[in-house]
Amino acid sequence: MLFGDLLAAGASDLVRTLVAFAAVLLLLGLRYRQLVYLGVDPMGAAAAGLPVRRLRLLLTLVTAFTVVSAMSAVGVVLVIALMGAPALLALTGALSLRQALVRSAALGLVISGAGFGLAIQPAINLPPGPLIGVLCMGLLPLAALRRR
Repeated sequence: MLFGDLLAAGASDLVRTLVAFAAVLLLLGLRYRQLVYLGVDPMGAAAAGLPVRRLRLLLTLVTAFTVVSAMSAVGVVLVIALMGAPALLALTGALSLRQALVRSAALGLVISGAGFGLAIQPAINLPPGPLIGVLCMGLLPLAALRRR
């Protein structure tokens, strides 16, 4: 469970991940503005009459569902790495939250594809999950350099 086994992921893992993906898209599609308002000014969101507790609960449930759905395939380390590193990298230089979300998703796909592509090379012969996690953490210093 720590590192998972991406090469042994089956159809049920894929279905769980796709359902989690759909849940995230549905939540963002239906409640994007409210979630942004809640993230920027929670007290203002409560004063404006938004259901703050329900929105936080929905966000927590979708996040937990995403983590649990991916954990058996890729492991805890990679789930944490892919939830944090692409977002941190995407935030540098982003002009809007929407742009940061799109960049983060694209970076996650690129990092995952690159790590998986490297892992299946016969000369490297490493498990893809930890390799993708190492790529995520290896790219974080680039974000710090970009800020300077």
